[in-house]
Amino acid sequence: MPTWRYLLKMACYKPGLYALHAVLWGVFGLTALLAGLLTRAFFDTLTGHAHLPLGVTGLVVLMVVLAVGRVALWLTAGFIEILMRFTMSGLLRRNLLRYVLKRPGAQALPYSIGETISRFRDDAHEAEDKLDWSDEIVGQGLLAVGAFLVLLSINSLVALVTILPLLIVTIIARRASLTLGRYRDASSQASSQVTGAIGDILTAVQTVQAAGAEERAVARFRRLNEQRRKAMLTDRVATQALSAITSNAVSVGTGLIMLLAANSLRESSMTVGDFALFISYLSFIADFTSDLGRFLADYKQTGVAFARMNVLLNGASPDALVEATPLYLRGSLPAIASPVHEVSDKLALLEAKGLTYYHQQSRHGIAAIDLRLRRGSLTVVTGRTGSGKTTLLQTLLGLLPREKGEIRWNGKIVDDAAAFFVPPRIAYTAQVPRLFSETLKQNILLGLQENPQAVLAAVRGAVMEQDLQTLEAGLDTPVGTRGVKLSGGQIQRTAAARMLVRAAELLVIDDLSSALDVETERTLWEHIFAHEDATCLVVTHRRAALQRADHIIVLNDGRIDAEGTLDELLLSNEEMRRLWQDDYGNEPE
Repeated sequence: MPTWRYLLKMACYKPGLYALHAVLWGVFGLTALLAGLLTRAFFDTLTGHAHLPLGVTGLVVLMVVLAVGRVALWLTAGFIEILMRFTMSGLLRRNLLRYVLKRPGAQALPYSIGETISRFRDDAHEAEDKLDWSDEIVGQGLLAVGAFLVLLSINSLVALVTILPLLIVTIIARRASLTLGRYRDASSQASSQVTGAIGDILTAVQTVQAAGAEERAVARFRRLNEQRRKAMLTDRVATQALSAITSNAVSVGTGLIMLLAANSLRESSMTVGDFALFISYLSFIADFTSDLGRFLADYKQTGVAFARMNVLLNGASPDALVEATPLYLRGSLPAIASPVHEVSDKLALLEAKGLTYYHQQSRHGIAAIDLRLRRGSLTVVTGRTGSGKTTLLQTLLGLLPREKGEIRWNGKIVDDAAAFFVPPRIAYTAQVPRLFSETLKQNILLGLQENPQAVLAAVRGAVMEQDLQTLEAGLDTPVGTRGVKLSGGQIQRTAAARMLVRAAELLVIDDLSSALDVETERTLWEHIFAHEDATCLVVTHRRAALQRADHIIVLNDGRIDAEGTLDELLLSNEEMRRLWQDDYGNEPE
């Protein structure tokens, strides 16, 4: 989609705000033209070429009033500009976030975390900036044409000659726009790489330390910063060079006016007031020329910014980036409705046939997987590392887009698994639970309305009662970034409490007990199955779960190698016997 269409749709999101912004800055520019006319009248009155009823004193008073009015107008227009900018960039970021959250949850982002943040920050700001300029540059252009016509009416020769340097600057700016666009793109890319490197380092501190790679990480970061410095220096020098050429065009024009006006002043064909008006309006026209050059130079870069943001839309139409969306900038935020159990949500039977998904990079995945989960059952998926266990869960839940297969909930086909498999139907705990920089309670509720009894029941179910006594503020204890203040086992049990508090029909658990001791794990399973109709689909290799399982599925290279009860598989399946001996043989009973 062309850049102008994006900008047009953004303007149509809040047309009143956009129009008010244009009018205020247009009026502000008009006052600059009026100030030039007052300046001419002032000098002509002093030199006797004009006789106004107000006299010099009256003109001074008018100029003071005009100056005060311009200050008030500038403050008002500035406030509206800030509001418009914040609103427009907020629209882009809101839509970006909405479509990022619509992506299959286990599918990697097209950019690194740091570079994705750059798309939200820098590219949205670039688009916001061009929208701000779009109406101002049109208003400036109209006023500049008006100013030129006034100068033309006073002395056509001087007007045409003095405008010549500005026309040359416009041509240079237009020709330089492609080069400046390349420099700006390179600068933005270099900045994104630095931001991405910061994100990578901060999210992998332990990995870097364990590998003894601190110096190499710092050296790479230093190289990226040096590339960024060079790219930004080139961009800034080129931009400032164009700005200097444009600014000096005013000086050239002023010099031409002085040379040409000398004879006109001597012959009285131009007054001192006319001369002052020429200087004033030439500066106005030059500012427009300079801004137009910058606008044209940056316009192409804005198109690049929109294209980069589109990548985060996960295949949605480009219009989705500027789709009208409520921002709730004033008043209270809308209440978040808690999941409500409907009669149709109650699980009787979940079936999946032919589930297939292959990861694009490695082409590993799962193929033709069939599942059948009845209410009140515990189904365990096991297998070697890389056999496709986690991929199976994520494909079933829509966290990865299945390539083939069909899913039915109580006999009804599930078209959009990602939207359907949410509480109160399903609660999912990933292999690596994610906690946020909030309190323990907020990490458990995660947006649900607070229900103290439900929270305490979930805490008991997750075997966290003794842990609460050791935490400084109990449930109100901040857990730190990603739960850094908690142990690995506490993090997993917090994730279990988050799952249990949602009272879902089906619990899907990916190796939840990997950081738990055997006794805690057994207690956890006892609490989960204290409810007779609890239904679970679990990826694990731990005996406490395998021995409780009603049905076990053994995966091997992305396919079902065998399935049945533990006793049946130990008798009939070589892969299960090997797993039991190699992986589980040293586990305490």
